[in-house]
Amino acid sequence: MHTSIRHCFSRYLFLLLAGCLAFSVHANTPAFAKPEKELMVPVEGGKVYVRLNGLAHQHAVPVIFIHGGPGGTHNGFAGMTELANERMVIMYDQLDSGKSEQPNDPANWRVERFVNAIDTIRKHLGINKWHVVGHSWGSALALEYTAKYPQHTVSTVLGGTFISTPHWIMDANLLVKAAPQSVQDTLRQCESATPPAGDECNAAYTKLYSAYYTPGEASKARQDYYENVGGNGFNPVIYNAMWGPSEFSSTGVLKHYDATHLLAQIDPLKTLFMIGQYDSARIDTVQDYIALTPGAELAVVPGGAHGFYKDRPLITLAILRSWLERHDPTSK
Repeated sequence: MHTSIRHCFSRYLFLLLAGCLAFSVHANTPAFAKPEKELMVPVEGGKVYVRLNGLAHQHAVPVIFIHGGPGGTHNGFAGMTELANERMVIMYDQLDSGKSEQPNDPANWRVERFVNAIDTIRKHLGINKWHVVGHSWGSALALEYTAKYPQHTVSTVLGGTFISTPHWIMDANLLVKAAPQSVQDTLRQCESATPPAGDECNAAYTKLYSAYYTPGEASKARQDYYENVGGNGFNPVIYNAMWGPSEFSSTGVLKHYDATHLLAQIDPLKTLFMIGQYDSARIDTVQDYIALTPGAELAVVPGGAHGFYKDRPLITLAILRSWLERHDPTSK
C-alpha cells in the first residue's frame, strides 16, 4: 500500500485521524519497563516464564500478550509495558522459547497444548477475565483460546494475523513475486532440494524480510532490553519442527493448519485485526477474514511492517490503549 490517509481508514477501521497524524514514524521509543514480578508457571510439558507489570491496578481488566514464532519470545512486546499505568500487563515466553524451560520434546508441539498453557497461566494468576492480544503465530493461539474460553475473554486482538498456513503461504508467494527478479531466482533455489552454498540464501531472505518484517535497526533502548531482560532469544529447533525452513515454506506440524472456521465461533464486536501497512500478513487476506466476522474492526499501523510492535511502537500503543479502554466492562 502507498502512504496516504485513505490507508488509515476503511469501513472496518477504528484508527482515528489523530492517531495517523499525531505520531511521527521517528517518534521516541516507549520505555521498556523491567518486570515488577517474574515467575515460572507449571504447564503441561514444563514451566513457562511469566512477567507482570501494573500490579497496582488489580481493579482493571488485565491484558496478556502472546508472541509469535513458534519459537519467538515476549521481547517484541517490550514497549507495550506502558499500558501498565492503567492495568496489569502479562507477558510470557511459550514453552521451548525465551526464558521458559526448553525440553524440545515434540510431544509438546501441539496447538491444543499451547492454548491450554495460556489458560493455565490465567488460573495460576487468579484472573477471571482478560484481554487477549496475539501476534503472528500468537494470533492463531489467541483465536483458538477465544473460541475455547470465551467466558474468560473480554476482547481479542489478532495482530500480524496468521490463522491459516495455506493462506500465509499463498500471500508469501505473492510477496516473493513482488521482489526483484534476482531475489526471486535465489529464493527459488534456496527452497529447492539443492540450495546454493554460502551466504547467498541468507542475503536473499534478509532483503525480503527487511521489506515485510522489521525494517531499520533496533533502538539502543530495545537492544539493552534484549541483552539485560529479554531472555534466551529465538529457538530455531521448534520453529523448524512446527513451521519449516523459512517464512515462505512450511514443512512442519503446522503445514496444513487452518483455523479460519473458528472465526464464526467468536464475538466479532470484541475482535480487532491489526496489521502493519507493509505487513507480510496482507490486507486483502485479512479483509477476507473480516468478511467472516461482520462487525470486527481492522487497524492498519501506518509505516509498520510485520513487526509493527517494534518498528512503530507508539502508534501501536495508542491503538491498543484505545481498543482496550473501549472494550473494558463499563462497571468495575
